[in-house]
Amino acid sequence: MYLLFCLYFVLGIVIGSFLNVCIYRLPLGISVVKPPSACGSCGHRLGPLDMVPVLSYIFLRGRCRYCKAPYSPRYLLVELLTGILFALCGLYYLPGLKIALVFFFVACLIVQAFIDLDHQILLDEILMLMLPTGTIYAYYALPDMWDALYGALFAGGLMLLIFLLSRGGMGAGDVKLSFVLGVWLGLKSSIVCLMLAFILGGVIGVLLLVTGIKQRKDPVPFGPFLCIGAYIALLFSPYLIYFYWSLFV
Repeated sequence: MYLLFCLYFVLGIVIGSFLNVCIYRLPLGISVVKPPSACGSCGHRLGPLDMVPVLSYIFLRGRCRYCKAPYSPRYLLVELLTGILFALCGLYYLPGLKIALVFFFVACLIVQAFIDLDHQILLDEILMLMLPTGTIYAYYALPDMWDALYGALFAGGLMLLIFLLSRGGMGAGDVKLSFVLGVWLGLKSSIVCLMLAFILGGVIGVLLLVTGIKQRKDPVPFGPFLCIGAYIALLFSPYLIYFYWSLFV
């Protein structure tokens, strides 16, 4: 079992290295396949030893081997985060199609969250990949396909209502992402996902205002909170629902 978790972690950091490329290139409309990876400062093409997930960053002390320019610690963060999230999925899913779909889902969440942080956009191209894979996952993992439909209508409909009432306070991308998350999660987990997203968004938003990092009129992307809520709901919603009702029963 521990060997399997280690395998998932290694798979995660390898995929996380590719996700870093996606996060940087996709919003700019650049192919994720070519040109090959190169240092953003000196332009030197990176070799295999420069791109070993996690280890290259540590051994090179976060700097380019050729010009010594520092790399953003986000590269290391994304790789480690992907590895950890993949390994946690191994606690709840047996090897097979479902966990492969979940890994794809987690990878999409990470890419969308970091792109939204950087550019305040959620990419339709990724949503279009998440929708059919979510339908396949719902067929195998949810009680029935109606649950996926109810989840999509609830999450997407609620966010659409907020979008219309807020008059731009909520982005259209958040509405579309919520609809797709509903397909993956079903009704009950969609409720958990949105509750977590609103709670996290509210707490973080207040902290950003209090610390002066953000001003009242500064935009705070909501997509990352939806992505965090979706991951937690995917794995832990039954426990969270049980805990919530146990407070009143």
